[in-house]
Amino acid sequence: MSTAATLTLRPATLADAPLLAAMHAASWQATYRALLPAAFLESEVNAERAAYWRARMEAPGAERRLVLIAELDAPPAAATPAGFVCVERQPESPWGVLLDNLHALPAYQGMGVGKRLMEAAQSWARAQGEAQLYLYVLDGNAPAIAFYERQGWEFSGSEPDRMGGVDITALRYVYRLADI
Repeated sequence: MSTAATLTLRPATLADAPLLAAMHAASWQATYRALLPAAFLESEVNAERAAYWRARMEAPGAERRLVLIAELDAPPAAATPAGFVCVERQPESPWGVLLDNLHALPAYQGMGVGKRLMEAAQSWARAQGEAQLYLYVLDGNAPAIAFYERQGWEFSGSEPDRMGGVDITALRYVYRLADI
């Protein structure tokens, strides 16, 4: 009898908003220590992400987005959340479909969680008839930049932004989908 963990993806629902917020905050707290103010990461990010995900999951236009939660199933234990992805069609964007969130929790990085979530986002975009995806990554987030570049994403520009009360630079990457 095997007890190896299996990675599964499931659609998120409104009931998952607190889980999405908790994973998002934990990912930012682990990843952005050197990029965002400690006060924001330690005391504000949890409430800010909770409000964000509640509003996002309640917002109209659900048919334009896909939110998936990655879970590790290791019987006999219950499924353990390992990450999530949110991808959304942007009809007015010249860049294609926005891969808005891709987070593998720190304990599960390097296990293929992010790659599997990204592949699901790419498949969804193809099924929507789209030709390209884009995402933003914080300048200075070297591990994420390296991950995206290994997956075939290409740098296409940068934009000023604001996050956690500070000015940041968001690097835009694009991924051209294979002909559909």
